[in-house]
Amino acid sequence: MTDVLPGPGVQDQNVVVGRINPCRMVQLTEHSDPRGKLTVVQPESEIDFEIKRAFYVHGVPDGTDRGGHGHKRIHQLIVAVHGAFTVTVDDGFNRRAYLLDDPSRGLYVGPMVWGDMTGYAPGTVGLWLVNEPYDPDEYYQHYDEFRADARRLAA
Repeated sequence: MTDVLPGPGVQDQNVVVGRINPCRMVQLTEHSDPRGKLTVVQPESEIDFEIKRAFYVHGVPDGTDRGGHGHKRIHQLIVAVHGAFTVTVDDGFNRRAYLLDDPSRGLYVGPMVWGDMTGYAPGTVGLWLVNEPYDPDEYYQHYDEFRADARRLAA
């Protein structure tokens, strides 16, 4: 797994993104035997929030991006359960990209982080585990508004 990918606007692997709770890779508990693997995501063990919503993204057409929004309060764990895609996180100050390509690792993304999901491999299935039910008022749809609020909160 590659934590950081080169590219425009993406800084080096030592950059921390997420001023409220830093984004980070989470190693999930995996059990393996001759029958296969079982991976566990359990609150208070692998993650430190209660899961109140789960959804998955699949069937993403080649060249299509997802995300392109920010969250005010949400904590989430993003896992590529099959295939691979890149998540670029931005806290209004710094950006960092993570390649998700291993179902035994997930990316924790906390509040006040903008996310873009790109580079979906064919057949990819991404799973999101979230601490709140869906609320359209919780989303930032415009980057300029998100960035202004993120910088104001950090002041």
